[in-house]
Amino acid sequence: MVFSELHTPQRTIMTPGPVEVDPRVLRVMSTPVLGQFDPAFTNIMNEVMEMLRQVFQTKNRWAFPIDGTSRSGNEAILCSIIEPGDKVLVPIFGRFGHLLVEICERYGAEVHTIERPWGEVFEPQEVIAEIKKVQPKIVAIVHGETSTGRMQPLKEIGRACRENDILLVVDAVASIGGVEVKTDEWFIDGLIGGTQKCLSVPSGMAPITYNDRIENILFSRKKVERGIATMEDLQYTRMRPVIASNYFDLSMLQDYWGPRRLNHHTEATSMIYALHEGLRLVLTEGLEQRFDRHKLHEEALVAGLKAMGLGLFGDPDHKLPCVTCVEIPRGVDGEQVRKMLLDEFSIEIASSFGPLHGKIWRIGTMGYSCRKENVLSVLGALEAVLIRNGVGVNRGEALQAALDVYKVERVKVISDK
Repeated sequence: MVFSELHTPQRTIMTPGPVEVDPRVLRVMSTPVLGQFDPAFTNIMNEVMEMLRQVFQTKNRWAFPIDGTSRSGNEAILCSIIEPGDKVLVPIFGRFGHLLVEICERYGAEVHTIERPWGEVFEPQEVIAEIKKVQPKIVAIVHGETSTGRMQPLKEIGRACRENDILLVVDAVASIGGVEVKTDEWFIDGLIGGTQKCLSVPSGMAPITYNDRIENILFSRKKVERGIATMEDLQYTRMRPVIASNYFDLSMLQDYWGPRRLNHHTEATSMIYALHEGLRLVLTEGLEQRFDRHKLHEEALVAGLKAMGLGLFGDPDHKLPCVTCVEIPRGVDGEQVRKMLLDEFSIEIASSFGPLHGKIWRIGTMGYSCRKENVLSVLGALEAVLIRNGVGVNRGEALQAALDVYKVERVKVISDK
């Protein structure tokens, strides 16, 4: 059997991940592969760590990517600090809170949960009251929940955790690089990001950071595998049970990313190039400017959807700026609309999960996908497809409303100069 050369179609990707990869990131991925201990490559690794500290807004010593999709970062931090029987509190307000529960249970934690209906978030005092009741070792919580398009306030929760000597682990996969995430100021002990969303890098890495409170646990559980251990490593006295996972063992991974350069696995060289370039582009744009860009295109998209006559899902006061959830009009086959958008306009939007499947569409404005031409394209195409499917939309209003937002912003920029 003869296979043809790979030719992928051009798409406008407006999902909550993966998103369009910045062409500059794609370009660096084609550069020559270096050995993982080549000084030229370890220097790139060091620069990735420093750029991650800036993007995470932290002074933590440890900030590096886990090789694997976003949930690998969640698993690496949680499995490295959870011992069987540890109490973990997980506030759930969407699909990915349930994922945190799944991971914690698999490593033997005693998991306690509280839940809000999908589309809502927690008042910080709700979580704080449960913290005082349960007295967990760890609170694990999602910051930006893509399944519902909501964003959980964290600062008060973080302060309460620190005051009660509880570790706070935060899934910021959907928010890092698109909205404000202040690791140190919000008292976050362990933070997980993702590459395939607001950073506009392909899926395959999970950037993380953690502080010395977590590092102290790692030292007490440290085990170096025998094939690479020194005599000193073999004689090390652990105070706590060894970390259950080898691949996700942060105590070994930090030896790999730190000055010791102790071999753990073969680094995903081209993905490190991609992450380096993605982070460089974030910092070149500037964090505040990048957050403002995401807010602008969200505003234009929302204005267009409302002008079209569509309803938005979820608590508007806690909307995740880079994900907009749209109520599917009654009697409309949501999957048929998505299929027609892809087939006729080469535009992809997302459905959702669980109780929201078939009830909402999710439109992402993330990273490189978060551009004026993409917002205008998805509004125009969605209007056309809905009309084709017999939905009575306000014809011609969506694009005009979005253009009005961009016009106001243009006037504002000119007046500020």
